[in-house]
Amino acid sequence: MKKKRVFLTRTLHDFALKELKKRYQIEIHSGKIPIPKIKLELKIKNIDGLICFPYDKIDKELIDAAKNLKVISTYSVGFDHIDTQYAKKKKIRVGYTPEVLTDATADLAFSLMIDVLRRVSEGDRIIRHGKWKQIYGAYDYVGTDLQGKTLGIFGLGRIGGTLAKRAKAFDMKIIYHNRKDVSKNKEKILGAKYVTFEKMITDSDIISIHVPHTKETNQLFDMKIFKKMKKTAFLINTARGKIINEKDLITALNKKIIAGAALDVYESEPISKNHPLIKIQNVVLAPHIGSSTDETRAKMAELTVKNLNLGINGKSPIYSVGY
Repeated sequence: MKKKRVFLTRTLHDFALKELKKRYQIEIHSGKIPIPKIKLELKIKNIDGLICFPYDKIDKELIDAAKNLKVISTYSVGFDHIDTQYAKKKKIRVGYTPEVLTDATADLAFSLMIDVLRRVSEGDRIIRHGKWKQIYGAYDYVGTDLQGKTLGIFGLGRIGGTLAKRAKAFDMKIIYHNRKDVSKNKEKILGAKYVTFEKMITDSDIISIHVPHTKETNQLFDMKIFKKMKKTAFLINTARGKIINEKDLITALNKKIIAGAALDVYESEPISKNHPLIKIQNVVLAPHIGSSTDETRAKMAELTVKNLNLGINGKSPIYSVGY
């Protein structure tokens, strides 16, 4: 019996590739990342399964080019890079990898929060550039305590809820905004209080974003929002870069409209060494590493393969979008 064909836009762990090779005829893209659209359009024509990554834009045009495609399995918790509605219309299943990266991403969000409030990376730069000339005095190079501060969590889902657990251990006051409030029991366990979006913006000392990128959240955090935040407030984003209007954020940081920001995601990735954010001291930058631990990445690979196996055989992936 002829093996079904699977295409990967980038390689995965050895154990995952071994599993795939047992079942399928596989091909792995090894050139420019992300794979050029014209090349992916050629590859997608005759394959049964696609494993992609969050920077691969799987749009209507690509889906139309796929004649035999049964499943798209993305190595990511986000799926805004895939036209899931059109995939559903074409009876193509879409699998993704939430939950397994919850702890890793929440840990990164919390570490970014500590970093920007305590100015850790800024201090590292001072030392590396030979600018630490004397022991600091009472008013020199001071940061901000986390204890007693109000953390506003925008999106109290898996990652937002796990971040709340970390914050609770640091004696922070936790407020949150969702499209709807969570159960009273969950609020009690996390020590979190539901507030309106407006109140979260105005009352928080730190705001951490944990919502998907949608039409409603696109460029949501703009100058209007920054001007409503406390001048002493910090913004953390480990969700999606396009939720923030980057141009407005840069202005807000430079003009000290807000105190600082810590980012793991950006409007366009990777950012260049000439990006305006690079020159700003009161911002911590990470290269989109929310899920980047050995343990988490291996779990994501395992789940990506499982989702593909199910979808290619006409079954719903473990974590499925739409169809």
